[in-house]
Amino acid sequence: MDISVILRIFAADFLNYIVFDNYLYINMDRSEIEEKVNAFLIDELEIDEEKLKPEALLKEHLGIDSLDFVDIVVIVEKQFGFKIKPEEMKTVKTLGQFYDYIASKVA
Repeated sequence: MDISVILRIFAADFLNYIVFDNYLYINMDRSEIEEKVNAFLIDELEIDEEKLKPEALLKEHLGIDSLDFVDIVVIVEKQFGFKIKPEEMKTVKTLGQFYDYIASKVA
């Protein structure tokens, strides 16, 4: 590992971000993930805050459609630093499962 990588890790640690081999790794706990996800669902997709419960079904209860999922992919990449893989999202049906999915990628 060269000195530039070490310096980037050291400097990024202050912001809870680690950059290694041009990948961004974000260190955040479950409550921070829920807060960020809820914020973009409210702000970007205009979903009522009262509906944001872990057991809420993404499509049926929250009204998230395929166009919304395209927006979510872009937002997650910007805010969490990884790309959602469609094949991994096939089993994600509830908001709680979505939180879990993101947590598994940023933990």
